[in-house]
Amino acid sequence: MEKQRCGWCCDNGINQKYHDEEWGVPVHDDRKQFEFLMMEVMQCGLSWSLMLKKREIFRKCFDNFEFEKVALYNEEKILSILEEPGMIRSRRKIEAVIQNARQFLKIREEFGSFDKYLWAFSDDKTILYRGHKEGKLPAKNRLSDTVSRDLKKRGFKYLGSVTVYAHLQACGIINDHVESCFMYRPLTEGYPVVYKEPEDEG
Repeated sequence: MEKQRCGWCCDNGINQKYHDEEWGVPVHDDRKQFEFLMMEVMQCGLSWSLMLKKREIFRKCFDNFEFEKVALYNEEKILSILEEPGMIRSRRKIEAVIQNARQFLKIREEFGSFDKYLWAFSDDKTILYRGHKEGKLPAKNRLSDTVSRDLKKRGFKYLGSVTVYAHLQACGIINDHVESCFMYRPLTEGYPVVYKEPEDEG
């Protein structure tokens, strides 16, 4: 019997694989958090499918998203990234990734890990908003507004509320799988969750 999935991913390809293996599964690894977050930065104005297709190029350009290394990049490194075949040639986005790596390290120094910092916004629980399981999804909400505002205050770039909301979905802080999706039940039963009404979003 064919598995039921969220409608956006059913391409029998790269989106489906990402949905089945990663999207919405709680992430507690800082390198993975940085990778997801910086892919969102690179995605600004482009499609997520393109980001997934270029993921290996990003990993090559950004030292597998090892944020300690990225934070030390200089002008020479920026120029080499811009010359990488297949890379998105946006100097501003590349500079944003480097800037964000430096701010990422500061958060780790303050909180012990970026993971502790980010998950504290949801009290270390995955949030299930009533209505979302029917597919009624916002582009952003009060939680993403709050996180985005705090990240910007700390010097992060290209992380507006819509971008942050997508990251919260990806790393499992918000579970936005539809109820009929085969991933919904394992994620609601296998991890600490909290239910919220739509009007309480954030």
